[in-house]
Amino acid sequence: MVNATKGLLISCDIPMAQFIINLNASLPASQKFIIHILDSTHMFVQSHVSDMIRSAISDFREQNSYEKPS
Repeated sequence: MVNATKGLLISCDIPMAQFIINLNASLPASQKFIIHILDSTHMFVQSHVSDMIRSAISDFREQNSYEKPS
């Protein structure tokens, strides 16, 4: 019997994959979104979390950006 799940394939570098895995681990069990980690740079996640992942990555990049003092 075939079991299909709708989701998104994420392909990224290793540090970003670790960030997403850590984000998933910080959520309660009912809100975890990673369906399967394929390898160190690919993962399959639930499709409804794409905007949440994008905003978390955007916030992370803003916090870690260097701005030259004027």
